[in-house]
Amino acid sequence: MVISKADFGRTGHKSTRVIFGAASLAHVSQKVADQTLEVLLRHGVNHIDTAASYGDSELRIAPWLKREPGRFFLATKVDKRDETGAREQLNRSLDRLGVDHVDLWQMHSLADPIEWDQALSPGGALDAALTAREEGLIKWIGVTGHGTQIAATHRRSLDRFDFDSVLLPCNFITMQNVYYRENFDALTKLCEERHVAVQTIKSIAMRPWMESDHTRTTWYQPLEQPDDIDLAVWWVLARRGIFLNSVGDVDLLPLVLDAASRFHQLPQDQAMEALLERSHSVPLFV
Repeated sequence: MVISKADFGRTGHKSTRVIFGAASLAHVSQKVADQTLEVLLRHGVNHIDTAASYGDSELRIAPWLKREPGRFFLATKVDKRDETGAREQLNRSLDRLGVDHVDLWQMHSLADPIEWDQALSPGGALDAALTAREEGLIKWIGVTGHGTQIAATHRRSLDRFDFDSVLLPCNFITMQNVYYRENFDALTKLCEERHVAVQTIKSIAMRPWMESDHTRTTWYQPLEQPDDIDLAVWWVLARRGIFLNSVGDVDLLPLVLDAASRFHQLPQDQAMEALLERSHSVPLFV
């Protein structure tokens, strides 16, 4: 079953409500990557989110873009904070992806106050993005981040610059943090008013890894049971207008996509609370 689509902010693109999180391709072979592409095509996924720092991800995606020209809205990310370093990283990403432009270029994990100020000040990464947009190397500019402060930080970022998209965590346990929830809700309201796309991550996060049991390519321990993944994915998709970036593990990806294809309504709070109890979920961010 295909996944429904929605307007991706002001871009004019209707993206599937599940965006492919290409961190899952960081350390896989091209054969595994191509098998993953078939899974995406079966579900109609038309938006890819990668990053310069995601290992071999950009290289693995390049053959897809040649095979399926025009099918995907293509996003990547930059983690350099100065203008020169950011431009060099963009050029490298374009080369690795085998394209002459990307649709969305995002400032990656922009949370640290010092790095935030550097990136958004003259001579920072934002200047590189503005120049690249003028030159047609990118179309849209976004910002991403993690942690309990990031919803509030994104609100500050939107006060500083009119970003086209934001990306941040969203799952049931994270939203039990009142501070985070209030800032998340305020952020999404602001984004709706400004037609800024909201992407969310960590939908099936269960707890931080213990050192001895790191068995998935996600940096958090994920939910793995299909019924649990259904609830977690449905809970996120029930929030109108937001997108869910898929899990960073190619083996769990089909379960996330299958859940999204069957989404129909918000799970009841009792079901979500029971999920937290049986999975022993712990917040990723304190």
